[in-house]
Amino acid sequence: MSADAIGFALLILGLALLIGKMMRVGFGWVQSLFLPSSILGGALLLLLGPQVLGKFDGPWGENGLFTEAMVDVWSALPGLLISVIFATMFLGQKLPTLKRAVKLVGPQLSLGMAFGSGQYVVGLLLAALVLVPMFAAQPMTGALIEIGFEGGHGTAAGMRGVMEDLGFGEGADLAVGLATVGIVGGVVLGIALINWGVRTGKTEILKGDAKMSLAEQRGLFRKDENFSAGTMTSRPASLEPLSLHMSLTALAVLLGWLILEGLRWVEQQTYASVMLDDNTPLEIFAYVPLFPMALLGGVIVQFAAVKGGFDHLIDGATMQRIQGLALDFLIVAAIGTLSLTAIGENLGTFIILSVAGIVFNVTLFLLLAPRIIGRYWFERGIGDFGQSMGVTATGLILMRVVDPEAKSPAFETFGYKQLVFEPFFGGGLVTALAVPIIYLSGPWPMVGVMSVVFLIAVLSGLFYFRPREMKDRRQWKENGGHDAEPEGDDEARAASPDPA
Repeated sequence: MSADAIGFALLILGLALLIGKMMRVGFGWVQSLFLPSSILGGALLLLLGPQVLGKFDGPWGENGLFTEAMVDVWSALPGLLISVIFATMFLGQKLPTLKRAVKLVGPQLSLGMAFGSGQYVVGLLLAALVLVPMFAAQPMTGALIEIGFEGGHGTAAGMRGVMEDLGFGEGADLAVGLATVGIVGGVVLGIALINWGVRTGKTEILKGDAKMSLAEQRGLFRKDENFSAGTMTSRPASLEPLSLHMSLTALAVLLGWLILEGLRWVEQQTYASVMLDDNTPLEIFAYVPLFPMALLGGVIVQFAAVKGGFDHLIDGATMQRIQGLALDFLIVAAIGTLSLTAIGENLGTFIILSVAGIVFNVTLFLLLAPRIIGRYWFERGIGDFGQSMGVTATGLILMRVVDPEAKSPAFETFGYKQLVFEPFFGGGLVTALAVPIIYLSGPWPMVGVMSVVFLIAVLSGLFYFRPREMKDRRQWKENGGHDAEPEGDDEARAASPDPA
């Protein structure tokens, strides 16, 4: 494959993103669903590619309007870009004071862990009791709800290589399809839940209908709005700031690769020689993808920067721009190369997993969030609901709607929770290890482990964090509805995500 073919494939992806943005700006029904431009662009490529247009006779070939080389490039991109996304997650992030983080993160983490582990429990039970015996599905199907919903398009596409190595290639297409259902359903159901919360008095900030301005629906800033995309930390005469941040991202990915290769070497020198009943070597890290280790690489780089006193050179906003660029191109490429044939051949499994995931997430939000979180339970819980349905951005969108001026601690607590949650679920170590573990041992050991995690998350929230939250709520009422300013508040707010 020539360099020109790779470059042209990337240019087409950029054009698809631009057309997707034009559709978001121009069509009201697209705005009402808050569909990201990347999903629209990916759907356009899917329609004009081998999966749809290529199936019909015409002047185009079996790859539709595109060449085979372009489709091959798009298929390979998600597995590369997901490592960039995870490497940038903690780069440029300032850690809050320990006292405030511990106080606020507890109930939020309990809710998030309940969402993540519960999706495994539901999916694996469905796989063991329904999908495997009735639809001849693979036991690994039980992990797809968490991979597609909690993990999103990036994780689903990033796990493709692992699933193909384990003979479960259709699982990656099902996961990408579930991610699309999740992100659309997350926004639509999230807006519906917010409107219900406003009408029933569940929300503490928003009053009236949960609506955005026309500019927000179109995904644009008004002329009178001015938000900085990042801060210059390097003088361009020596090194372009974006180049510096890309270099640090590359370092994080390389460190993650070294960690993964080291773990694989240790595995080969120790227990990999053990053979299972079906003559399969006892290997786990051989099937673990790079991206969770890239996250650890980012943590190492950030920690070294703090200790070395040059962390001010790493701008968190710039890292978010790099992450957003990688995510947009990843989603376009993943949806554009989605196999509709694989989904069609496993349609029953796909529908059951989609419905089960949605019902579980909505039920858990309505039943658990108000019983674990005290004040602002709706504003704080809707972010976890959005993330459990799609990606982190979905949770931020919903929190932005229900708390447009960030008056509640929702953004702050959500950010703290991510520091603990992301390394494990939603594309972290648990997500990466789950598929090979299920492949090696079947669904039941994973059901047992995730059930224990789910129970710990729920019980700790109900019987440990809830009493503390209720105490804080009583103190708030005794103070006449005024919050006491917590110690280290300014520093903690600096670490929270930007609601804009």
